[in-house]
Amino acid sequence: MSLALSTLIYEWRRYLAAVIALALSGMLVLVMQGLFLGIIHTALATTERSRADIFILPVKVPSMVNGDPTLPNRVQPQIFQNPHVTEVRSIEEAFGAWVNHPGAGGKQVQTFIAVWAVDPIAGAVTLPVDFDEKTRIALMEPGAVAVDESTMEKLGTKLGAQASINGHAVHIRAVLHGYQSVDQTSVVASRETVRLLARTDSATTGETGPLMIRVDSPANIDLVRDQLNAAAHGAYRAWSRPEFNKSNENALMSQQIVGVLLVFLTFVAVLIGIGITSQTLRGAILSNIREFASLRALGISMGSLRLIVMELSVWAGVAGVGAAAIITALVAVLAGMAGLPIIIHPLPALMICAMLMVIAVISGAMALGILKRSQPADLLR
Repeated sequence: MSLALSTLIYEWRRYLAAVIALALSGMLVLVMQGLFLGIIHTALATTERSRADIFILPVKVPSMVNGDPTLPNRVQPQIFQNPHVTEVRSIEEAFGAWVNHPGAGGKQVQTFIAVWAVDPIAGAVTLPVDFDEKTRIALMEPGAVAVDESTMEKLGTKLGAQASINGHAVHIRAVLHGYQSVDQTSVVASRETVRLLARTDSATTGETGPLMIRVDSPANIDLVRDQLNAAAHGAYRAWSRPEFNKSNENALMSQQIVGVLLVFLTFVAVLIGIGITSQTLRGAILSNIREFASLRALGISMGSLRLIVMELSVWAGVAGVGAAAIITALVAVLAGMAGLPIIIHPLPALMICAMLMVIAVISGAMALGILKRSQPADLLR
């Protein structure tokens, strides 16, 4: 065991503040980034949790977030010409004014909402995989809607209650979990109910929403995607599920406010980490200055002492990364219990771990100046 590591373990109380500062810095960035990703993916849960293998969008519309994703009706029959395609259904959505029907003494709620359409058919490509049989059957009722548990209070409703959307009566027949919306409250209903609420039909408008496609075998997904793109002639673009989800995620993460917040939080985390860690290391080294002076008296060069301090900072960084992982996991569990989803991807997590190690090394370098006080003559005083 090296001298730096043994010092950190034996005198861990002196270095605890540095480890905690690094851990909290990493946790702050990880949790906020994970929270943004979690909210994004729950807002797009209806499509992400569907059974679709491929999604069809207009060529110039790279996501469901920006632009008009509608397609001409003629595209859908073209997709069926591929022999590997087994099911094609459109994504439909309606918007309207929600008005709850409060009971005696209740509060009237009026707000603007979105209504996502699913097909309440067993195994349908648009039916999310986490919808149980009870929810599917409930949505078969005309006018039935499913509402996420986190928006019940906001909409002033509850399971079994009634409300109206665009003047049409609806009934809350199911409660969903993990379908929160980023900026606009949304509910889920059957395709027939959505068309009734929207008062439109693709047969009359000549347009349809983005398309969800199922293929005959998972091994053929990339093949079918490439074949559809080759036959599109600029009319549409086919995306595999991972490509489609990543494109939607990037579109929402690139929103100005999200980017500004993440950059600001990262900047604050770096300042906190460097400030506290460097000062803690300086204090710890200063408290052990006589030991460093003894090493110099034994012939250890100043360069070797600097290496010991830098190694000490690296081990503090490793401990900080481990503590950040533990604290982040606990926060994620608690947030999940409170209905706040946190999703952490491996690559950003590794980048943040590297950031913490860089902070630790910079802090160690800033603390090297204190070694000048380790004069062997001081041992005689």
